[in-house]
Amino acid sequence: MKKGISFLVLLICLAAPQLAATAAAQADPAPAPLDIVTLKDGSVIYGEIVEMAGGVLHIKTPASPDNFVRVKWDDVIKLSVNHPIPFHLKEGSVINGTATAGPDGIINVQAEPLKGTMAVPLASVTSMNPLVQPPVIYTGNLTGGYSQTTGNSHLRNASLLGELVARSEQLRLTINGRYVYGDNANTLIARNARGTIKLDFFITKRFYWFASAYFENDRFQDLKMRTALASGPGYQFIERGDFGGILKDMTFYTEAGVAYFNEDFRVAPDQSSIRARVSMKWNWPLLDDRITLYHYNEIFPSLQNSSNFYLTMDNGVRFKIFEGFVSGFQVTTRYNNKPAPGTGDTDNLYLMTVGYSFDTTRKR
Repeated sequence: MKKGISFLVLLICLAAPQLAATAAAQADPAPAPLDIVTLKDGSVIYGEIVEMAGGVLHIKTPASPDNFVRVKWDDVIKLSVNHPIPFHLKEGSVINGTATAGPDGIINVQAEPLKGTMAVPLASVTSMNPLVQPPVIYTGNLTGGYSQTTGNSHLRNASLLGELVARSEQLRLTINGRYVYGDNANTLIARNARGTIKLDFFITKRFYWFASAYFENDRFQDLKMRTALASGPGYQFIERGDFGGILKDMTFYTEAGVAYFNEDFRVAPDQSSIRARVSMKWNWPLLDDRITLYHYNEIFPSLQNSSNFYLTMDNGVRFKIFEGFVSGFQVTTRYNNKPAPGTGDTDNLYLMTVGYSFDTTRKR
C-alpha cells in the first residue's frame, strides 16, 4: 500500500510541471508573427496586412493614429504575409495562402492546402484580400417631424424628408423629396414640396455625365410648379477611402450643366428660360456614422440675364440613435431674386426630425 502511494506521489510530481506549462500556454498563447513590408527606400513596416486595393496597401499597426498605415503598392519591394489571404493576379487567378519574401520584387506564395511555393512578381498582384462590395450599393434615409398644440392655440406642423441613392460601378441614381405642411386653427400657413431625380453615368472612375429633373411647389410663393430639366458633366472630387482617419468616409462632388427652367404661377404670369445648373454635394460621416454633416445645393443662374438666379440649399447634421435610427436638424434656404409679385425672395425652413437611415456598403 505504501509503495502504491509513493508511486502515485512520484507520478504527480513528474507530471505537475508539464501540466503547469500546458495551462500557461493556454492562458497566454504566443502572439501571431507579424507581417513584414519592406519599401524601396529601405524602411520596414511590421504589422498585419489587411488588404491591398486600388494600388494602396493597408497595414494594421498600433503605431498609426487610426491603426492603419497606407503605402503605395509600387513602393513595396519585399513582402512577408504570415496569415492566409487571397492574392488576386492580373491573369484573373486567385491564390489563397501565405507568402514569404523572395528576391526584390518577388514573393513566394504558399497556396493552401497545397505543398510547395510559387514565385509571384509583386507587379502581377492586382489586389490582396479585397473587400468585395455588392454590385449595387444603396444608401438613404427617411425622416419626419410632427408637432401639434390644442387648447388656446391650434397649431399643426408636419414634415417628411427622404433620400435614396443607388450606386453601381457605372451608374448612380439619386432620388430625394421633401414635404412640409402647417396650419393654424385649420387655416393653412405652410405647404410646399420638392422632389428631384438624377442619374449619373460614370465615364471614368471620377468623371461622369448627369441628367436631372427638379420639381417644386409652394402655395405661399404663388408657385404651382417649378420645373428644371438639366444635363451636363460632373466630377467626384472625394470618394470614400480617399483619406484616412476621420476623413475616411467623406464624399464630395460638383456638377455644372444647362437647364430648361420653367415656373407656373397661380396669379403671376408664367415664365421659362434657359439657365445654367451648378450643384455640389458634401457628406461627412464621423465616428463610425454616429454623426453625419452634410451640405447640398443647386443654383440656376439665367443665361439671358446673369443677375437672375434661383438657389436652393440644404445644410444639416444627423445623429445615430440606435442601429439605423437617427435624429437630425436641417436648415433649408431658398432664394429667388426675381420672385412673383407680392412674395418675398428668401424662405428659410428649420426642421428637426427622427427616422431611419441605411447603408448597404460592406465595411471591415
